[in-house]
Amino acid sequence: MSSTAEVIEATLTDLGLQFERDAPDRFVVALPGEKRLKTACWLVIGAHALEVQAFVMRKPDENHKAVYEYLLQRNQRTYAVSWAIDSMGDVYLAGRIPLTAVTQEELDRVLGAVLEYADGSFNALLELGFGSSIKREWAWRVKNNESLANLRAFEEFARRPD
Repeated sequence: MSSTAEVIEATLTDLGLQFERDAPDRFVVALPGEKRLKTACWLVIGAHALEVQAFVMRKPDENHKAVYEYLLQRNQRTYAVSWAIDSMGDVYLAGRIPLTAVTQEELDRVLGAVLEYADGSFNALLELGFGSSIKREWAWRVKNNESLANLRAFEEFARRPD
């Protein structure tokens, strides 16, 4: 187990990623993105595999079926991790890698995949699962002459008629 932990720590350090080691066999990594500014990714060393889990978003408020269809359709093209939901309906990326396959190159590839999937799908997932809230917030801010800065990514969507 220690050699796997050493590989993980060296990889995260070499990649310049922020991380915490909250147990000898557990790392929490902050993956910086563009649409989703930061994705928390847990790496947990088990007896035979490295578990990878990243929180993407809380349970959608609406369009559950459309959100879950979106995720399932993408599962066939993912590498090392798959889209998943927990018992509360929150959305994650999760996977397992055999300990014998944990190398710096493979870990870089897996973390890159997690970041690509979480960041690349984030706005689409928010539009599907929280579209009404986004449009209401946009309208309220426009009406009250409030800043739209952190909603600019949704401007086209927010202005689109229902």
